Amino acid sequence: MSTGQASCSSGSSAASSSDPPAQLQAVNSHRQRGKSRGVPSRSRRMPQEQYAHRSTMQTSEGPQVYKVGIYGWRKRCLYFFVLLLMILILVNLAMTIWILKVMNFTIDGMGNLRITDKGLKLEGDSEFLKPLYAKEIRSRPGNPLYFQSARNVTVNILNEKTKVLTRLVTGPQAVEAHSQKFEVKTLSGKLLFSADDNEVVVGAERLRVLGAEGTVFPKSIETPNVRADPFKELRLESPTRALVMEAPKGIEINAEAGSLKATCRTELRLESKDGEITLNSAKIKLPNLPQGSSSSAGSRQKIYELCVCPNGRLFLSQAGASSTCQINTSVCL
Repeated sequence: MSTGQASCSSGSSAASSSDPPAQLQAVNSHRQRGKSRGVPSRSRRMPQEQYAHRSTMQTSEGPQVYKVGIYGWRKRCLYFFVLLLMILILVNLAMTIWILKVMNFTIDGMGNLRITDKGLKLEGDSEFLKPLYAKEIRSRPGNPLYFQSARNVTVNILNEKTKVLTRLVTGPQAVEAHSQKFEVKTLSGKLLFSADDNEVVVGAERLRVLGAEGTVFPKSIETPNVRADPFKELRLESPTRALVMEAPKGIEINAEAGSLKATCRTELRLESKDGEITLNSAKIKLPNLPQGSSSSAGSRQKIYELCVCPNGRLFLSQAGASSTCQINTSVCL
């Protein structure tokens, strides 16, 4: 016990010599409070010895330093990944700038495409690889609008259910229009041409056919007037069937500056059911009428009498002092 107390006292003296004056005052005040309270001397020495031991430990050891961070191969890998990320960022930035430069990106649009208040504006030739949906397509004022395709150009009009109502197809061989009704009008709104399932209407004042072979109508045609161009011939022909002209109020055939010719292979009939047939001309020629047998007298005069058979057949009979039609009735058989 004596050795322990000696060591403690020596330690306390060393600590007291090294402590600042504030600590000495605190120890002295603690001793005085112990004496006044009547605490035993052994118990009064214990706090002093512990405090002195702690202060001695702190002064002898000093502050401890701990190293914080990444070292070795981990540090090198981290630097490598950071460097690789910076290279990728620089390459990406360079590619973005190159694309912006090549595509000519600006605030107003991209390349020949400009964004305006009224929509999109394309300058120069444009190529669309997929369908184009637009409300209105028009060219610049004073310039034409061209639609060009290697195969065909198709314009579709759809309803709310995406069903095709009208289709216009311009192909390499034909132009097709699919709709319920097709109309062609002038700027003033006058109808020029109209076609639907029931009829085809030509509203122009004159329909001209410039083909060398004319026009072929598989069925009937209804028109108030059929005429040829000036100094041209008008020919109505039916090579294999019949040609019928009907009108409720009459048919007028007029050739003001030329002749009228009607040719058939078998029979040509002029028939009037309730009226009459009038041949009004200064000269009427029937050059190929059959002739009856001549009289025995053998008159040399070239005067003939026009005779009519009961069946309506006409023939010529050489004229005499009286009528010779009854003598040549053999022609009527």
